Amino acid sequence: MKSDIEIAQSAKLLPITEVAKVLDIDADDLELYGKYKAKISDEYLKKIENNQNGKLILVTAINPTPAGEGKTTTSVGLGQALGRLGKKAVIALREPSLGPCFGVKGGAAGGGMAQLVPMEDLNLHFTGDFHAITAANNLCAALLDNHIQQGNELRIDTRQIVWKRCIDMNDRVLRNVVVGMGNKMDGFVREDHFVITVASEVMAVLCLAEDMEDLKRRLDRMIVAYNYDGEPVTAGQLKATGAMAALLKDAMKPNLIQTLEHTPAIVHGGPFANIAHGCNSVRATKAALKMADYVVTEAGFGADLGAEKFFDIKCRQAGLTPDAVVLVATIRALKYNGGVSKDSLNQENLTALERGIVNLEKHIENLHKYGVPVVVTLNAFVSDTQAEIRFVKKFCNDRNCDFAISKVWEQGGEGGLELAGAVLNTLETKQSHFSPIYGNSLSIIEKIIRISKEIYGAQDASFAPAAVKQIEKLEKLGFGDLPICMAKNQYSLSDDPNLLGRPKGFIINVREVYVSAGAGFIVVLTGAVMTMPGLPKAPAAYQIDVTNEGVITGLF
Repeated sequence: MKSDIEIAQSAKLLPITEVAKVLDIDADDLELYGKYKAKISDEYLKKIENNQNGKLILVTAINPTPAGEGKTTTSVGLGQALGRLGKKAVIALREPSLGPCFGVKGGAAGGGMAQLVPMEDLNLHFTGDFHAITAANNLCAALLDNHIQQGNELRIDTRQIVWKRCIDMNDRVLRNVVVGMGNKMDGFVREDHFVITVASEVMAVLCLAEDMEDLKRRLDRMIVAYNYDGEPVTAGQLKATGAMAALLKDAMKPNLIQTLEHTPAIVHGGPFANIAHGCNSVRATKAALKMADYVVTEAGFGADLGAEKFFDIKCRQAGLTPDAVVLVATIRALKYNGGVSKDSLNQENLTALERGIVNLEKHIENLHKYGVPVVVTLNAFVSDTQAEIRFVKKFCNDRNCDFAISKVWEQGGEGGLELAGAVLNTLETKQSHFSPIYGNSLSIIEKIIRISKEIYGAQDASFAPAAVKQIEKLEKLGFGDLPICMAKNQYSLSDDPNLLGRPKGFIINVREVYVSAGAGFIVVLTGAVMTMPGLPKAPAAYQIDVTNEGVITGLF
């Protein structure tokens, strides 16, 4: 079979104006970025505000492994399958970050016959949203340092600057830097830091903002530093809000593209789930619910990270109620969790499958705690045996989950019909009783412990002395009622990537806690997780090139 990029480049795309007609969007309601991608106008979003909401379906997964799970591929394939069944469906996903595209992961547009197109555009510059977010973030940083240089009227303590610069690339040497070196006009010498754009608070703010008014309100209250009295200094006090909003004006508008089968897809925003809140924009999701009868969205990495934040942060803040969850797994990944090496995953091994399926079991239990019906889907591989499939199906049915095989990578929407049928059956026969797993009235420490025990299965959480002081300060400043955004390694339910399956008796180690006041949540750094990733020994960038005819190659 062809590679993902070869499939995408050989696809016949419809003009985006034709795709938009499926959602009853006129050409005048689009702002075109070429023939095959567009932004949806503010005027159209206002026009549909009073439409009835469709059904919201979240796609999540077990913890990621080198064996692969296929969450985005499943999301795209499910949307295509619903379209084949004559349902008015739209897919609402995140935009990929450049960092992983050139690092380990490669592209993030789905795979095989279940892809978003134009794939190269989406994986690279797309409509410039991430560049706008980077520029707005770094404008705030420049205004902050300029304020200090020009007399420091706000009495900013340069030892307590918390605002970080950002870049949408994996660049480990920028994690900790010194700035201002040189003569007097170059600014004060101080320690500074970079995060990847998808972990910046501006990204979180854009993805959680309802409209321009809400965006400016959130930008205004972002904390950039503390003064000599320990009081917060905000972007609003720096007079940065208006200019940042101007840079983000177009980035606020959701993007419309299509799948290989011309199913409409709204792709907007892209915070990572291991170091940020991991969901596409509230604005895009709410708009999608007004446009279609079925909305397929996803949250990053495993359900312990992405789904938890989707429920406890995004749905809580936006007033969303998910109707069903699709939990993606593969037999290969479950066997990997059971201790099988990567080169032996193609061999039938029911013993290893039984050992590793406990990871799936924990995610099922977690999702049921939120009161949302669950459909488990196996992303099929040719190496899967009937005995292995029967074992997983019975395991899921015994836990009150519908079950389906997904073959969307190989067959596109046709291979997702069984999954689509299971999802529709679940929506028709089971009621969602969604509720977050913790209340805002709990203390910050109580919330962290609740997530650690209930979702990760930890025995407890331990707090570094610095983290305890940070929590005390945040609660004193009035931020104690905010939800929690856990930054944790994605490969394990624990904060140790080597503990696979369903580890028990472990402790979640909290090393740092800070507030994203504009986004409206508390960020908790655990274990050794980094907010600026690095490149691997052989990054994906080595394989990417452009032919003399201008065709991009090697992009996944």
